[in-house]
Amino acid sequence: MVIGAGQAGLSAAYGLRRAGLAPGSGFVVLDGEDGPGGAWRHRWRTLRVDRAHRISSLPGLPFEPADRTRPAAEIVPAYFDAYERVYDLQVRRPVRVGAIRPAGPDLRVETDAGTWTTRALINATGTWTRPFRPRYPGAETFRGRQLHTVDYAGPEEFAGKRVVVVGGGTSAVQLLMEIATVAAATTWVTRRPPEFHEEPFDEDWGRTVVARVDERVRAGLPPQSVVSVTGLALTPEVRAAQAAGVLDRLPMFERITPEGVVWADGTAWAADVILWATGWRAALGHLAPLRLRSPGGGIAVDGTRVVADPRIHLVGYGPSASTIGANRAGQAAAREVVALLREPAAA
Repeated sequence: MVIGAGQAGLSAAYGLRRAGLAPGSGFVVLDGEDGPGGAWRHRWRTLRVDRAHRISSLPGLPFEPADRTRPAAEIVPAYFDAYERVYDLQVRRPVRVGAIRPAGPDLRVETDAGTWTTRALINATGTWTRPFRPRYPGAETFRGRQLHTVDYAGPEEFAGKRVVVVGGGTSAVQLLMEIATVAAATTWVTRRPPEFHEEPFDEDWGRTVVARVDERVRAGLPPQSVVSVTGLALTPEVRAAQAAGVLDRLPMFERITPEGVVWADGTAWAADVILWATGWRAALGHLAPLRLRSPGGGIAVDGTRVVADPRIHLVGYGPSASTIGANRAGQAAAREVVALLREPAAA
């Protein structure tokens, strides 16, 4: 069984089908979304394909949009839809998984659409459904609006507002640059000083990143954020924003007041909006009954295979959180699952 039909889940399903398993009878793909596209369905409309952070082709079908200036929220779901149809993956949706429990040699998958049993599981549930927003003193007293990246619909709603953008990742930079064109004022705060890099974010770079993140998940530690490993791309747009002062970064404030934010030295900044571009955490709550977490707080994996239970593979997790990594991980997990399923016959 595959849970999740984003980049990693579809890559895994492709690998299972290519190995000879039939969709529906040999394996099932469950997806919690109402339609194809995974998290791309929810991206803000101003995020164009040519500005999105590396969209990779799924295995066996090149991603070749005719117009790369169209919203990624349109183009990528249409591509995923075509992929599901070309390979007849028979994704079942919307099916939301509540819990996975041990059932002897099998696993019991409890959902809002019934219960399945499976000998092996490829989990590809991503992070979009689990946005992370840190707690700061006084947040509940703020009279303005607070939202997370998942709630962002476009810059228009910030016209004439004073906006604090919190977070040091790619999304924070992208949203800040958009909002600054219409807001009355913006300020950017991060926990650590941002690091911008001119090096190309190519496949060699990607392999280096994967190796660094892999060290942590093999040790059972929670995965690092991607930007903590990669840094931020120094694009022409970013250079222009730096020159305009939009990306002048401040350290994190100490507390939130009804009127805005305050730093430890008493400096205050009045705000109408606080935008938390503070990332996500892996959506793995449904795996809790299996008690897979290590003392380090993460789930230890070897490649994609969960060390504590080799029937389970995590793809789109840790080193495979990028689209390139998700493709490789999905197919690698499929190969291992097929090998596991064939063990009794070999014996």
